[in-house]
Order: sequence, then C-alpha cells, then structure tokens
Amino acid sequence: MLSLKEFTYQFKDIPEKSLDTFIKLASKVEFKKNEFVIKFNDVSTSFYIIKSGIIRSYLVDEKGKEYTRTFFTQGKPAASLNSLISKQPSKLAYECLTDCTLYKINYKDFLSLTKTDINIANLYAKLLEYVFFIMESEIYNLAILDATERYLKLKNEIPEIENIIAQYHIAAYLNISAVQLSRIRKKLYSQ
Repeated sequence: MLSLKEFTYQFKDIPEKSLDTFIKLASKVEFKKNEFVIKFNDVSTSFYIIKSGIIRSYLVDEKGKEYTRTFFTQGKPAASLNSLISKQPSKLAYECLTDCTLYKINYKDFLSLTKTDINIANLYAKLLEYVFFIMESEIYNLAILDATERYLKLKNEIPEIENIIAQYHIAAYLNISAVQLSRIRKKLYSQ
C-alpha cells in the first residue's frame, strides 16, 4: 500500500513543511467494491489518490452502452477534473471495482493553499502535468494500438486483471466486445 508521502515523492523538491501541510488536507476513506466515488451528474468537490484498489471511470451513451474511460490503480489520482474546475456535473461515474482505500483531498482547500505556498502551487502544476500525461497516453494508445496491444499494456499494469476485473469492463475499456476479448485471450494463451 502506498502512503501519501510516497506518492508526492515522485514530484520531487517539495520541502517537508509544505508536504506536511498538503498531507494534513487529506483524509483516508474506504469504499467497498461496486460503490461509487463519484456518480453521474455529481459536482465534484474532492480529488482522490489511490492507496489501494482499482476504480474505473465510465460513461453511458443514450442507448445504454457503457464505455470505460480509465482504470485508476494504486498511486494514481482519480477525479472528475472537468467537474472540479468547472463546478459542473460530472459526465463520468467513478466506480470501485475492488475494495478501495483512498486519500480524499478537498479541491477548494488545496487550491487555497496554492495561493499561500509556492511549493503547493508547484505540486498542483506537477499533478496537472501528470494527469495530462496519463490522459494523452491513453488517447495515443486508443488511436494507435490495436486491441491486443492495448490489452497487453493493461495486463502489464494490472497483472492479475482477469481475476480482479469483470471481462465486460475490460472489453468496454478496450472498446471491443466481450467475445472479441475472449478471442484475444485465447490467441495469446495458445502461443
């Protein structure tokens, strides 16, 4: 399990005093499998850092088809960034696929700190860069990699994925049917 301090170390050069101030903003929260961290149309007020567990963000089209956008795993920030910044309802839902332990940080309080502590402001900039990098990588993977390559990349990130996440969630993330995913698995395991 990841501590919040360990999470912030990847952003380097944050003095202990500022780091302690940031950590005091966080509260540890627990969610059970299938609980929602953020529901559709919620206006987000907090962001989360995953200590343990897996969350998926997804949307549903007008025909009721689910599209999994992202799997958030240990050490990743999870939030409806659009909702946090715009104060508008979230178009995505964030559901726990496993029991989860999260660090919850109130966005407004965090933003207030950025105005009084340059190190926290720098941390905010680095967090936004990190989130942007993750999102850009996902867009690239969806555009360039085929379904088998995306599956292998996902399996590399979550080695026990077949035992943790339902096949239809994985297929929705890969933007393929469950049947296609089954074929990909069969082909990979027969090699």
